[in-house]
Amino acid sequence: MRFEAITWERLADALAAHADALEPSDGGPWLKVAVDGAPAARTGEPAESLAQALRLRGRAVLLVSTAGFLRPASLRYEYGKRDPDSYYGSWFDTGALWREVFGPLEAGGNGRVLPDLWDPATDRATRSPYRHLPEGGVLVVHGPLLLGHWFPFDLSVHLRLSPGALRRRTEEAEQWTLPAFARYEEEVAPAGSADAVVRADDPRHPAWTGLRRGTDEPH
Repeated sequence: MRFEAITWERLADALAAHADALEPSDGGPWLKVAVDGAPAARTGEPAESLAQALRLRGRAVLLVSTAGFLRPASLRYEYGKRDPDSYYGSWFDTGALWREVFGPLEAGGNGRVLPDLWDPATDRATRSPYRHLPEGGVLVVHGPLLLGHWFPFDLSVHLRLSPGALRRRTEEAEQWTLPAFARYEEEVAPAGSADAVVRADDPRHPAWTGLRRGTDEPH
């Protein structure tokens, strides 16, 4: 895999230009974009930059973090608070993402999206109001372990950290999650399925693969 140096600003502009020219693959009026990566990769920052670049192109954008779709603590911690297999398969409420985020943006949907569902700090529902994404708008979802669920992304970007960089940049209290990301690499191979891969070992000097062409592989 060959990488080319790029700045975060240029990356956002390139991704926005590409996304702006895409047609939703499901035939509906909403485009869906993923920015996938471990928490140490800080997916929220490039996702926000992409959203801003899309808004400058006149597109309405709704930014959704998977951190707002964690399951309740009783389910996350069923096998202990530091179980990497639970983190990998049970922490994120993929069913709620399908129901509250992707479902309303299917062809024929009403565009009424719940931006978050659960606050892990209080372990209670956030009670956030629904947001309406107008036709022609773009959904940008960011967070870890996003690929491999058959989510209907039209464009997917994976922020790649080498094992060493992932270990260095993951906080000590979260080191127990590292086996989950090793499993993700083995079972999902996100760098192989994403439309673009960004090497983010040094956040000051990102590099990317460019955009894959002519792929219809599921995300």
